[in-house]
Amino acid sequence: MMTRRSGAAGTRTIIPDKRAAILRSATKVFASKGFFNSKVADIAADAGIADGTVYLYFKSKDEILHSIFDRAMAEFITEGRREIAEIADPAQRLTRIAELHLSRLGADRDMAIVFQVELRGSTKFMQEFSAAGFSEYLDIIRSTIAEGQKSGVFRDDLKPIVASKILYGALDEMVTNWVLSVKDYPLAPMADEVMKIFLRGLVTK
Repeated sequence: MMTRRSGAAGTRTIIPDKRAAILRSATKVFASKGFFNSKVADIAADAGIADGTVYLYFKSKDEILHSIFDRAMAEFITEGRREIAEIADPAQRLTRIAELHLSRLGADRDMAIVFQVELRGSTKFMQEFSAAGFSEYLDIIRSTIAEGQKSGVFRDDLKPIVASKILYGALDEMVTNWVLSVKDYPLAPMADEVMKIFLRGLVTK
């Protein structure tokens, strides 16, 4: 969609961020058709652009999938760091991370499907994504747990990296169940249920 502004020089066409538009359309197309069944032409059609325009921004369909992941993780990590920066209590910080994880994906079902299903279509993809932003996200959880151990809030007989993977795995499973469920229910409230179980295995009292 284009907008127009009028000025002394007349009407000027404002072209939106095509790269972002392509990624939004790709997310929608991958979620509905599946990554391997989708074509660049499908993405271009949804974005309302010519097929060749897509290749001005991305070399391949694989790169588009990578970019969807990278962009989403970068946004989530930035938001997450900002949200927990002022929270001193490690348990509350972990709870906020869990809330953000489920509320963000719960607000965008297409993105949730791409994350939970399409990104896991091959071992190659999984290895590449695990080495990317995902490791930084896990480190935020790990460092929060480590800080909680140092302050005596969390048990000190647990390995922070293992605990961080357990928490991520629980949240990840909640999203997968939500994506696959035939029932329509809000995902975000499940964060409270996950943290009730998780924190009882961490707190000292």
